[in-house]
Amino acid sequence: MNGAGTAGAPALAAGSDGAVRPTARERRGRRLVWAAAVLAILALLLGVMIGPVRLGVGDVVRGLAGALALADASELGFKAQVLQSVRLPRVVLAAAAGAALSVSGAVMQGMFRNPLADPGLIGVSAGGALAAVAVIVLGPGLLAGFGGLALPIAAFLGSLLTTGLIYRVSLFDGRVVIPTMLLSGVAANALAGAMIGYLTFLSDEQQLRLLTFWTLGSVGAASWQSSLPAIIVMLVATMLALRLARPLNALLLGEDAAMHLGVEVATLKRRCVVLTALAVGAAVSACGIVGFLGLVTPHLVRLLTGPDHRFVLPASALVGAALMLAADLIARTTVSPAELPLGVVTALVGAPFLFWLLQRRRGAGSFA
Repeated sequence: MNGAGTAGAPALAAGSDGAVRPTARERRGRRLVWAAAVLAILALLLGVMIGPVRLGVGDVVRGLAGALALADASELGFKAQVLQSVRLPRVVLAAAAGAALSVSGAVMQGMFRNPLADPGLIGVSAGGALAAVAVIVLGPGLLAGFGGLALPIAAFLGSLLTTGLIYRVSLFDGRVVIPTMLLSGVAANALAGAMIGYLTFLSDEQQLRLLTFWTLGSVGAASWQSSLPAIIVMLVATMLALRLARPLNALLLGEDAAMHLGVEVATLKRRCVVLTALAVGAAVSACGIVGFLGLVTPHLVRLLTGPDHRFVLPASALVGAALMLAADLIARTTVSPAELPLGVVTALVGAPFLFWLLQRRRGAGSFA
């Protein structure tokens, strides 16, 4: 990756008075993080306010006051109920999923030292999709006793089990072998795709509709009861992933150089895989499969900030949240009262970006 040689150390420079000051690149990175935070907040507000029932700023303030028990929600009327029961869980889930998918993509790109890496490379999305499709087609009796939570629980467990299997296959002498992990991920994705195809063949019309919509992603069914566990897992995994910035910077220099700098490379890879599995598994369990976000967002951020993960990771989380909120807003307003799948919207944006990226890097002869 270009510029990797400067990423292992803090971007600081000494002034004429001997004081250590941030370099121009570090100042740019900080500005981008703050700009991304503002963008995420604006997207969150728009997501809350725009919809079939339009909410003003006053409606949002009163509804939030009721949600915080600062006002009696029963006296705030229909708009407050829409805010608390429909809009808030939906936008919070979308923001958490966007942040989780994007920061996971940034972590994977740092671990593989390739800007075209994606969380799907380790099979986490495919495993979750296969488990969820199995529950849809073969019946929720597979997880009897969980009721409406059977589908997200199955998707989460499928993601973790698939990632765990790939991780075990990739171990050699206690170290994760990256090429083996990549090939294992390809095999797992192919196998999961074949099994999903077979289960799709067995499904009836109603199951096929649910299966198709779920595999393309949606936050339309979000509620606090069904989504809160996944939101908590995604937020915790995202926060823990932000702590990997400095060791990932060292890894950009190469594994041997990172080890000389005191980084336990095997432990770092394990943490990257586990946190990615938790974050993406929770996102898949709550939203279905939303493609391209984990690839597009961190690479877009890296083009603006450079390779320093101290800025790439938080900016990816914030920009990813904003993009997911924007995609959900487009999905639920473009063909209202119907709703587009999230995966359709993100693919319409992500695929042209990928073509542009391929064209841009064609002359370089390398994607690393």
